[in-house]
Amino acid sequence: MSQVEALYIFDEHNNLILEHVYCARPPSPQVLLPLYLAHPAPRPSLVYLPATNPPTLVHSIIQDRLLFLAPSSVDTEPLLVLEFLHRVADAIEDFLGSPLLASKIEANYDVVAQLLGEMCDAGIVANTEGNALRDVVEAPSVMKNLLGNMGLPSSSPALNPASSFGRPSLKPTLTPPGTSPTASPVPWRRANVRHTSNELYVDLVETLSVTLSPSGRPISAFANGSIAFTSKVSGIPDLVLRLDAPGGIASIVQLPVFHPCVRLARWRERPGELSFVPPDGRFVLAGYEVDLLGADHLLRPQNLKPGANVSLNIPANVEVKTGLGASGADFEVRLSLSSRFRSTASGGGGGGGGGIGGGGRPGAGLGGRTGSGFGGAHSGTSAAPQLSDVVVRVPLPAGVRNLADLRPSRGDAQYAPGDAALEWRVGTKDVASLLQLGMGAVATLRAAVVGGVADDEDEEDADGGLLLSTRKYDYDDADAASSGQRLAS
Repeated sequence: MSQVEALYIFDEHNNLILEHVYCARPPSPQVLLPLYLAHPAPRPSLVYLPATNPPTLVHSIIQDRLLFLAPSSVDTEPLLVLEFLHRVADAIEDFLGSPLLASKIEANYDVVAQLLGEMCDAGIVANTEGNALRDVVEAPSVMKNLLGNMGLPSSSPALNPASSFGRPSLKPTLTPPGTSPTASPVPWRRANVRHTSNELYVDLVETLSVTLSPSGRPISAFANGSIAFTSKVSGIPDLVLRLDAPGGIASIVQLPVFHPCVRLARWRERPGELSFVPPDGRFVLAGYEVDLLGADHLLRPQNLKPGANVSLNIPANVEVKTGLGASGADFEVRLSLSSRFRSTASGGGGGGGGGIGGGGRPGAGLGGRTGSGFGGAHSGTSAAPQLSDVVVRVPLPAGVRNLADLRPSRGDAQYAPGDAALEWRVGTKDVASLLQLGMGAVATLRAAVVGGVADDEDEEDADGGLLLSTRKYDYDDADAASSGQRLAS
């Protein structure tokens, strides 16, 4: 049964840049897009459209401001279609270069047509591995573009006449599977791989997402890790990677996910041992998630002492102070970093993770990334991880309309009027300079609340300033602790 009936790609202005029909007769883009946009934002990844004939499920992702839509009129596995869309976007970006732009797709329809034909056949998801696609899809070249501009024939697939949106509809000629003389026996690895020097890089990258209550007590804390691997080895290597940790690997690696190259039977027999034939180049070997508070933290007795906190041994801590300034409308966020990360703070890293704070009062969400990306020159170790960057997200009460005079001592703060939260990002260089200061290194962010909406329970001072923490809330750390005890009993 067909799972993907068509693929539509729209640019940031909702203009159709590519239409590819695999099977059946799905709704046209001009019918599908208005029905999809009629749903209020943020739109879910799966939208049911009963107004079409037949009723249609629309799977969607957004990558680099491009909208990917895949309709299906039959019941199918949503995660399969969504993963297919992600792999299509990644494959196009891999072949055409990053970032993924509408102009690149329009200038390389022949390459995109080959990719879409190889990745899905008659609606059934087929070859989606990047290394295998490079064996059967011809990459764009200067000579091909030159011949195409001169009007000479090339190996590009045939293009249909313009569609109703004025864009060509693609119908590539498929090559029967297994007929390519250069096909690799390993689906995810290119054939005849040759390197002048054999190199392997392994990086363990963790993104910490911690939500703190107004008093500083952690409400949730998760570590999302990924094992980034770079393989530059000739031939077909067979590798074994062993992971170990105090207390056993099972206590660290929870909810693992693996690249298709990993032999799952070996992992089940010997937890912590990864046996695999790697793809050529960069890829993510495995991922995992860890609940730093423990799955049963709500059932455990809590410490009821005022100011008591749970030690998570995380690289950063956040404190929020409100009611500052002459009018009491200012608040300050203080970020302190652990000196444990000082020795390896000078490395480069990737983007940061994000935490989401909760509650009506301004708590804080803390996100940070440790590790380095794909064989960086300044990698951390298990004993001294490298802290790449930190993102602090401060949720704001619903009555706050705007913030004025944002003053971060380090990094950049972002807020737009009407946003539900303030985001403060401290980059790698600022993190490194803070850690070099040693103990007591603190970065601050100060802002003033203006244009707040007062209600019956809000109080305003003589100057009209809105007090950010004047409302009495039911939530309290002691109440949360007693609730945990009641659940345990």
